[in-house]
Amino acid sequence: MASVTSGRAAGGGEIELVIGGMTCASCASRIERKLNRLDGVTATVNYATEKAKVAYGDGLRPEDLVAEVEKAGYSAELPSVEPPAEELDGLAPLRRRLIISILLSVPVIAMAMIPALQFDHWQWLSLTLAAPVVVYGGLPFHQATLTNLRHGTATMDTLVSLGTLAAFGWSLWALFFGTAGMPGMRHGFEFTLSRGDGAGNIYLEAAAGVVTFILAGRYFEARSKRRAGSALRALMEMGAKDVAVVRAGREERIPIDRLAVGDAFLVRPGEKIATDGVVEEGASAVDASMLTGESTPVEVGPGDIVTGATVNAGGRLVVRATRVGADTQLAQMARLVEDAQNGKAEVQRLADRISAFFVPIVIALSAGTLGFWLGTGNGAVAAFTAAVAVLIIACPCALGLATPTALMVGTGRGAQLGILIRGPEVLESTRRVDTIVLDKTGTVTAGRMTLAGITTAPGEDRDEVLRLAGALESASEHPIAQAITKAATERGAATERGGAAERGAGPGSAAGAGSVADAGSVAGLPGIEGFAGIEGLGVQGVVDGRAVLVGRPRLLAEASQHLPVELERAVAEALARGETAVAVGWDGKARAVLTVADVVKPTSAEAIARLKRLGLRPVLLTGDNQAVAENVAASVGVPVEDVIADVLPAGKVDVVKRLQAEGRVVAMAGDGVNDAAALAQADLGMAMGTGTDVAIEASDLTLVRGDLRVAADAIRLSRRTLRTIKGNLFWAFAYNVAAIPLAASGLLSPMIAGAAMAFSSVFVVTNSLRLRRFTPLS
Repeated sequence: MASVTSGRAAGGGEIELVIGGMTCASCASRIERKLNRLDGVTATVNYATEKAKVAYGDGLRPEDLVAEVEKAGYSAELPSVEPPAEELDGLAPLRRRLIISILLSVPVIAMAMIPALQFDHWQWLSLTLAAPVVVYGGLPFHQATLTNLRHGTATMDTLVSLGTLAAFGWSLWALFFGTAGMPGMRHGFEFTLSRGDGAGNIYLEAAAGVVTFILAGRYFEARSKRRAGSALRALMEMGAKDVAVVRAGREERIPIDRLAVGDAFLVRPGEKIATDGVVEEGASAVDASMLTGESTPVEVGPGDIVTGATVNAGGRLVVRATRVGADTQLAQMARLVEDAQNGKAEVQRLADRISAFFVPIVIALSAGTLGFWLGTGNGAVAAFTAAVAVLIIACPCALGLATPTALMVGTGRGAQLGILIRGPEVLESTRRVDTIVLDKTGTVTAGRMTLAGITTAPGEDRDEVLRLAGALESASEHPIAQAITKAATERGAATERGGAAERGAGPGSAAGAGSVADAGSVAGLPGIEGFAGIEGLGVQGVVDGRAVLVGRPRLLAEASQHLPVELERAVAEALARGETAVAVGWDGKARAVLTVADVVKPTSAEAIARLKRLGLRPVLLTGDNQAVAENVAASVGVPVEDVIADVLPAGKVDVVKRLQAEGRVVAMAGDGVNDAAALAQADLGMAMGTGTDVAIEASDLTLVRGDLRVAADAIRLSRRTLRTIKGNLFWAFAYNVAAIPLAASGLLSPMIAGAAMAFSSVFVVTNSLRLRRFTPLS
């Protein structure tokens, strides 16, 4: 019974139930139909994850849903907050039953197959060994059949139970009432496709063999399903179990569930960061590979955001918690992955509908086979053999596993690589997408102002220019000022670490040099005096005894510090590229021009090339002016005719709609609040994980790393998962279509049919597990 709060008020909601007792896809279909018959209920039952996602209306309570599942002969409960203590406990009874069945059935099959082993009265030893296999080993099938009969339904267990009991019952009749029990009885066994009437044979080896083979298939299927869901379990277990908080100046180690928003906690080298937060003290490198798939540690310092479950690979950090429990990024990732695994793609819904009607059809075919063989005078034994083989071979377990196992492995592998697939219907979208709309800021570009270049007047030193300008700008909160200060502190830190070579090809790349840990500090920069901001123009102050001006060229011109020709040219070129020009002067003379811009991410050009190879047409979309947009497009390989600039936030939706009206299937990649509506409108929305929560909620795919190259990997993984699903479905359908006529024509013995049926399920699950080997290009 579910652990549901009985006093909960009746009202609409959505819950997830853990379903027990399902043994095949038909069980899932039956529970789903039962729940969906309730007024206001929409339920999806997934056989692979053994969970039901149920939305219910007013007047119903979770207890009502649980009761309905139990009426169908299954158990239901809300998922436990705590993971099971021992993950494999659920497999132990099945493994024990399988081992006993193997030990007893192997001699039975050997005696039936090898005439030399058929001593006098061997058939009675076979009965002694086979009976526990059929009764004890096959008990789950028989129990499920009785439950189904009480409710007037049939599942694949019904086929297995009927087939094995029929074979065992026939053997009992032959031994006790026929001639099979006579001393010296012999019969050969051919593990081949051949027709015969089976006269004088007993079918104990078929009954025991079928039970053993199907038990083996169920065991390996269950173990494979656990492996398929291992990525999600690993995700849930990645978080820290306890944390060292700092309260009233004292350090105290507490369980993670007692940590509250606003608490400051310590993270020592090698420890996991307990929860999402902001660094308050210290600098370090953080290994986020388990969460984002990015192998390179990220440098962090005061003011930087860190994510729970990542590992502090360097120095000591003090972090202020901003999100705890179910609100953390790790919990949200796990929720997205599980929601995706519990959903159903359209191809799976088709398979479920077929499975629901398949069992009654198979029973009718078996009865028809029996009648046909009896009617043609081929003998009762031959008719019985063919009918039992039809029952066994037709079990469509592989059909029910084809989609959910591939979906589980695909979404789990995606989570390991930092790709969150919101639902199975996303797979269908990725197959058809032919156009990808790329928001510029934060998606193709870094989304923040960065120092792009330095042009100095003749005789001036670039490092000195950056040092003085950075010191003065450190007192300003303006984004342009922060970009200059960041570049200056990074250059100063590199110099202090031993005069390391300039990072990058000259001053133009100074913004990307150094480590993020130095950002926001003024280490290595001189102090300032008499700082003053001049509204709309820039800042001024005294640095190292020099009266420094930093701002628009007009600010310097008003102070009679006119730009020489070289600097005027640099300003004009910067404006043509859509960059911001900042003039620097001191002691009555213009010394340099710094250019600041939202620079293109170093991986964007490669990402767009990969998207093109996947058959997608990239379209660059931005609210910036045409010159800026075309400059960015040229640097990443987007044709100028596919650049759409000067677009207001509301206009992004219109652009997506216009492309869809042209017959294109559109993907959209973005990261901002103003992208959310366009992401929702697109056929496939992809949000950068470094963006806003609103954008992520509106998307179908979330790229945790914020690297556009992962978009190509996400589409590749989605398409490969869909191909795996279709391959699984093809083999499951083809198997049944090909095998049923063989069984009906008497060319398959029941034991071979059982082995083949079990193999088909294992094949489908194993084929799905190949997705675990998917490797990203990046």
